[in-house]
Amino acid sequence: MYLNCHSFHSLRYGTIPLEDLIGQAVTCGVKTMALTDINTVTGIYDFIKGCATVGIKPIVGIEFRCGHQLRYVGLAKNANGLAEMNRFLTAHNFSGESLPIIAPKFNDVYIVYSLEQAPSTLRENEYIGIRPEELSKLFLPEWKSKISKMVILQPVTFRTKREFNLHKILRAIDTNNILSKLTVSDYCKTSEVMLPLESLLLSYVEYPKIISNTQKVMDLCEFKFEFNTPRNKKFYTTNQESDLSLLTALAYQGFLWRYGKDNTLAKARVEKELKVIDQLQFSGYFLITWDIVRYSNSQGFMHIGRGSGANSIIAYCLGITDICPLELDLYFERFLNLNRKSPPDFDIDWSWKERDVILEYIFNRYGADHVAFCGTNVEFKYRSIFREVGKVFGLPKEELDRLAKNPMKLHDTNSIVKLVQEYGMLLEKYPNQRSMHSCGIIISEDPITNYTPLEMPPKGFPIVLFDMHIAEDIGFEKFDILSQRGIGHIDDSVKLIEKNRGIRVDIRNTSLSKDEALANSYLAQGKTIGCFYIESPAMRGLLRRLKCDNYKTLVAASSIIRPGVAQSGMMKEYIFRHNHPDRFEYFHEVFKEQLGETYGIMVYQEDVIKIALYYGGLPAADGDILRRAMSGKGRSKKALQKVKDNFFASCAQKGHPLKLSEEIYRQIESFAGYSFCKAHSASYAVESYQSLYLKVHYPIEFMVAVINNQGGFYRTEVYVHEARMAGATIHNPCVNKSEYETTLYGTDVYLGFMHLQSLESKMAYFIVSDRNKNGNFQSLEDFINRIPMGIEGIKILIFIGAFRFTGKTKNQLLVIASLLLNNYKPENKNLLLIQEPVKEYKLPTLERSLFEDAFDEIELLSFPVSCTPFDLLQTKNRGDIMAKDLLNCHKKQVRMLAYLISRKQVPTKRGTMYFGTWIDHEGSYFDTAHFPDSLTQYPFLGGGCYLLLGTVEVDYHFPTITITKMAKMPFIPDPRYMDSKDQFKTQNQIKEDVSSTHRTPYPQEHEINLPRHKMN
Repeated sequence: MYLNCHSFHSLRYGTIPLEDLIGQAVTCGVKTMALTDINTVTGIYDFIKGCATVGIKPIVGIEFRCGHQLRYVGLAKNANGLAEMNRFLTAHNFSGESLPIIAPKFNDVYIVYSLEQAPSTLRENEYIGIRPEELSKLFLPEWKSKISKMVILQPVTFRTKREFNLHKILRAIDTNNILSKLTVSDYCKTSEVMLPLESLLLSYVEYPKIISNTQKVMDLCEFKFEFNTPRNKKFYTTNQESDLSLLTALAYQGFLWRYGKDNTLAKARVEKELKVIDQLQFSGYFLITWDIVRYSNSQGFMHIGRGSGANSIIAYCLGITDICPLELDLYFERFLNLNRKSPPDFDIDWSWKERDVILEYIFNRYGADHVAFCGTNVEFKYRSIFREVGKVFGLPKEELDRLAKNPMKLHDTNSIVKLVQEYGMLLEKYPNQRSMHSCGIIISEDPITNYTPLEMPPKGFPIVLFDMHIAEDIGFEKFDILSQRGIGHIDDSVKLIEKNRGIRVDIRNTSLSKDEALANSYLAQGKTIGCFYIESPAMRGLLRRLKCDNYKTLVAASSIIRPGVAQSGMMKEYIFRHNHPDRFEYFHEVFKEQLGETYGIMVYQEDVIKIALYYGGLPAADGDILRRAMSGKGRSKKALQKVKDNFFASCAQKGHPLKLSEEIYRQIESFAGYSFCKAHSASYAVESYQSLYLKVHYPIEFMVAVINNQGGFYRTEVYVHEARMAGATIHNPCVNKSEYETTLYGTDVYLGFMHLQSLESKMAYFIVSDRNKNGNFQSLEDFINRIPMGIEGIKILIFIGAFRFTGKTKNQLLVIASLLLNNYKPENKNLLLIQEPVKEYKLPTLERSLFEDAFDEIELLSFPVSCTPFDLLQTKNRGDIMAKDLLNCHKKQVRMLAYLISRKQVPTKRGTMYFGTWIDHEGSYFDTAHFPDSLTQYPFLGGGCYLLLGTVEVDYHFPTITITKMAKMPFIPDPRYMDSKDQFKTQNQIKEDVSSTHRTPYPQEHEINLPRHKMN
């Protein structure tokens, strides 16, 4: 009798999680119920599965609302009915038109109007829902005559008085109001709870026709759904046979390209994979991916195929990936096997500049009705909860900031804050709004609106209203079309090298990008700034600790840096065993057999599965549950617990010592959600090597490409420093030389207008466009005549030195600009100004300090170009030693003067600590560690230069200074200001890169006590 139930998927309205809603229905004796969330079907598939487990008949529907106004409730008689509602809602989502007050004519949908919204005439499939509290109105003649078209309407929105308050808070958040300003029409009625079925029916006992109508509607709604049916586009051609035929032809064509004709091992692998792909009917999936990559290649785009798809030799032969699975012993079953219950997906990266072109191709090629992005639920998170709920209670912005930024134990203890905390914590993990999955695309056989309405977010690509987990549950394999700046770095470098030097680099040639002597030496020294995935301080430190000088070690490093491996202590153990291969024993023979390449350490997801299967004796199905948990895809804690129980039972049966089994499972658990499969690490390693090869041999072009792709881990200034260290001459923006992006002429690097924070981008593009059309600017006057820019914009360009080609000083240029433009507005530009010759003025010679330019640069670019930050210091001291000397100073106290590049906050059991990265006066990098006790007295005070005192610790070839004292060093007074209070404010605009790690503290080495000997 419940035809109108809301879960928390009725965003900012419903308060009941789906599982709890079903549980409550069981308690109330409900045998049939409808889920009708507001303008969505997000929860219906989990609802159908949940109802099946408790013997409830599910009805699926949608409550249609326009703004905050209820229009009607739609209930699907069958799958066609759901599709009708989905298409109706999609059309209005796309057009932006209001939903009509009267429902359209549906063939397979029952419509239920509220008493207030009921039209005067009803179609055969339309009813009026009457609530228990409205039954007294049936004594009125106008309603009495309509009893034959009425059904029970007992909406369900909340469970308790506390949840009713939570509902009102959600409504206030949604309407952007404070609680006291809500009106009765903004929130639901206090009666919208689920009652025991008998109690509900008792209210209608005098109206058997209403009860029978309701029963009839429930009986005739039969929504059947098969969860195990594949729903992706089935065939690339017209049928399975022709798909296999085409895939086979392409695979053998690629086989000749990759291996030549005589590689029997590769040929056997191709044959084996083709057989499995055909059995699982995945030929079409491979061909669609190949088609997307083929289009990308035709456009001259670079892509990288990564993830477990790189385990496939067919993917390698088709050019989807560039990883040879034979070289790295990658087994196909990790990607696709006959026992695997869930479908695989390919992860393919493009440059962030080119991804939208690829997406447009996919949508056009496979049809707008059949392609959409996965959705995702953005949940209420800690910071947003307190900000949103606090706003509802009318707290001022300053207090909202304090609540959001501080842990609860540091919040005020007044009654309002306690309410904010109480209701805020109730909202944790509730869905707040729908968004677009970052990369997952569905390509369906049938129209996607058979399964869901679509929404059109601002980015312009439609999204389904469920997430990747539900997509997988209902039979969709998503295509992951990703973008990243690392590919932009490589792609733009190659183009820039050809333009600047006339050299065409075939960066896909793996002999260049996997084993090159000079690149290997840079890798071992951690000289990798700018290189994808291997430029962060942590990664550069790891490379140095491992003396990583080859591709295979880099593949391992890409995985052991992940939190799962690091947290379990296995990263430290891997470093020890790599440096001391003769000072440990394998835990057990299985570890030697299966993990010999990684010294018996589980590094990849495959390693975990190998140990679970070969040491633990688990079945393949349990291995797949572990794989999903490690990939962050597993949602079932019960399934994972069952695997754990099976593991220990099986280990006991095999006679393994309990302590050894416990240690091994501790390591296995640490991988959950935080590890890479080997193919993924290999893909990252190849891309890292490609970046590194370009950095080593074409450093200036590479750094310009990094700058133009808006960097990576660090701010622009760091990459400008790298270019200078590589021999580039860095120039400020110039109206005759610069583009919007940074440009390169030989070894001269001209910073782009994009780096001038105060200059409008449209004006920057206009300057370049006019120059390309009408030639170089001859003078400031010529520029003013041609470019419609006001005095403020001209001043920015003068102060950065963009008119230095005129030979006039900045002060002289400012005088000319002021005389011409003081009363000028761009919109009043007329032909007279353009045609009149400009008077020549005798300009006074004004003295200017050498350092004024540097301070101008800091103000406009956030870093100096015409000198280094060290040149601006009051002190002439440059420290006692340089970074190059640190390896010889183990356990010695040193004093250094350094410029702060970045710092990373890390939680420890003693409190927050930081790791710092710096450059010395010579431009070399080094690293520091700052423990909580030191930071209390000597905190970081923003970007700039510091005097550091600390003790050097050399850990496996990598020196770090543990800081005991530090002090920020003052710049010289800014000569542009006379007032002393202004003379040091520009220094505060010097930036630093700050990052944080939100996780529980890693255990200490003595707490892990990882054994290095056999455990009998």
